[in-house]
Amino acid sequence: MIRRLLLTVLAGAAVLLVPWTVYLAHTLPDRYGTGQWRAAWVGFDVALLLCFAAGAWLGMRRRRSAVPLLSATAAMLCCDAWFDVALGWTSAERWTSVALAVFVEIPVAVVLAFAARRLVSDALPRRSVTVRDIEMREDPRYQWVTRELPGDAETVARRTGLERAEVAECLKSLEDNGFVRRDRKGNWIAIPQDLREPELDDYDGADRERVAAFLDAKYADEVALLSWAAAHRDEFGPWSTAQRTSTRLTEDEFRELDAEYRELITRYCRRRRRPVAGEREFSVRFYAFPPPETAQA
Repeated sequence: MIRRLLLTVLAGAAVLLVPWTVYLAHTLPDRYGTGQWRAAWVGFDVALLLCFAAGAWLGMRRRRSAVPLLSATAAMLCCDAWFDVALGWTSAERWTSVALAVFVEIPVAVVLAFAARRLVSDALPRRSVTVRDIEMREDPRYQWVTRELPGDAETVARRTGLERAEVAECLKSLEDNGFVRRDRKGNWIAIPQDLREPELDDYDGADRERVAAFLDAKYADEVALLSWAAAHRDEFGPWSTAQRTSTRLTEDEFRELDAEYRELITRYCRRRRRPVAGEREFSVRFYAFPPPETAQA
């Protein structure tokens, strides 16, 4: 409903602007004296400066909220270029305005637009776990291979003790399922994914049984992992944390919380592609559910 209304508004605005633009083209004078000329342009440049600063701050932190700001900044640069050239066309600084538009303002606007697009596309690929994913999860070779990335097949084989042909086969399967890819140097790197639990209703027969067994084993492993972490909590030093809270949310608010968590995880998973000194692997879990006394509410 909202999407249809938005499309109607956009289409209607486009249609209405046609006669309005034609009307302005025939009625506006070629020259017009106005006041507050300096305030208008200085105010515009101040707004542009603030957009650059805020966009840089959000972009460095890979916040998805930078997307509309970067897009708006790109649009403002295009407007700046248009009015600089159009309003200064009869002045002595005509070609300076053209040069700034062609070599500075428009290229920067394009870069910002691509940066916004990259932030949008940087979201983790999201899909449901498949039977093939379960098969790979049950084969320890795939875990050994992914733990040794980034690297080439020969290096991974040496580190894992597997045959090079085995490593190549594992990497091909992982690539086909979107878990790894080659970088510019030809090395294999892992690709984080947002994997959702499979729905039992999507499977029949043996596949359904296998998926059900996978889910049972998954949660049994989660409980065992949590129990182990609780038993060893004094051994982690500053390398662990835990929070627990209870709140009341509507379903829409709960979905918003889930989306913000996914954005946070995506930001840190995408922070860098190669290991650095001092880093450690972390297990991160997020569970939100109605407590037992309200589960039937």
